Amino acid sequence: MIAFVSGPVAALAPTTAVIEVGGIGMAVQCAPNTLAGLRIGKEAKLATSLVVREDSLTLYGFADDDERQTFELLQTASGVGPRLAQAMLATHSPDALRIAVSTGDEKALTAVSGIGKKGAQKLLLELKDRLGEPVGAHIGQQGIGTAVSSSWRDQLQAALIGLGYATREADEAVSAVAPQAEAAIAEGAQPPVPQLLRAALQTLNRAR
Repeated sequence: MIAFVSGPVAALAPTTAVIEVGGIGMAVQCAPNTLAGLRIGKEAKLATSLVVREDSLTLYGFADDDERQTFELLQTASGVGPRLAQAMLATHSPDALRIAVSTGDEKALTAVSGIGKKGAQKLLLELKDRLGEPVGAHIGQQGIGTAVSSSWRDQLQAALIGLGYATREADEAVSAVAPQAEAAIAEGAQPPVPQLLRAALQTLNRAR
């Protein structure tokens, strides 16, 4: 198992970072909040989880060991593969997921793209004794369903700038997808940052 990769960031894409390790470029699948903290040419260290399939080897990267361990625990639930587990961590921090599961907060899980009401109910049952208790120091202030970063706008803008777009371009793209985020908030859900990032990139590509 590859527990982590460390080295300069060679390239960034909407869902992938390439980390140079000993002269080899390691492609690592990352959530937007993880990509937002990376910069091309800067040193980075990502905790990783290697997912082995018959036709592929995929390395998933995380900001720390807690995210990686939560990613692996989530996949012990039936119907949860690596992509859905990563989507859950793109929407909620590990502690927010622990709080949601321990309190039976179905709404927090349905905020994740790909999880419906029945799926959330099933996950709450299966994960109840697996994720453990929240470990963060500011759990009382976070609340249930707290997003990984302070806001979807900050998270999205940081991801776009990390991909090489100018601040002005990032601001315009964030404004363009704001109605989608606001619609999710109006329904009581967390804005789906991965989908918003894809929509923002499409807006930027059309403008060029």
